Amino acid sequence: MPSGWRMRPFTKREEWIGSAAIKLMSGLNTWLYRVSGGWLGGTWLQGAPILLLTTRGRKSGEPRTTPLLYLRDGNDLVLVASKGGMSHHPLWFRNLEASPEVEVEIGAARKAMRARRASEQEKAALWPRLVSMYSDFAIYQARTARNIPVVILSAR
Repeated sequence: MPSGWRMRPFTKREEWIGSAAIKLMSGLNTWLYRVSGGWLGGTWLQGAPILLLTTRGRKSGEPRTTPLLYLRDGNDLVLVASKGGMSHHPLWFRNLEASPEVEVEIGAARKAMRARRASEQEKAALWPRLVSMYSDFAIYQARTARNIPVVILSAR
């Protein structure tokens, strides 16, 4: 991205189409991931690793599973609530704000974890590593006025 360059925000229509595409692709990725134990759907572009995050629906109380890129930080896992740079937080983030107890699948292994939003200082320290892992995160942040949250998952 050239210095000083800023992408335009998505239109409402683009966000509607993008949200539908994300939902469809996430469902397929989750199915492939579980059927293959993470062999299929376990990495994304630029080799970024994928986990499955299961939250509780903040309204329904039903389990909701989402494939997400993650970064290991010691014993913690780090996620980015980017939704591709759309103007609103992804539903999985809103769910874990309401109920931070989550389950994570990496390959065939499952682990109970607790989620919290990273402080601004933690985000500043983690952001360069996240962008190094997946450079599109920088594009997503440039596209939106929203401060994209970084989430830290710790063992319960």
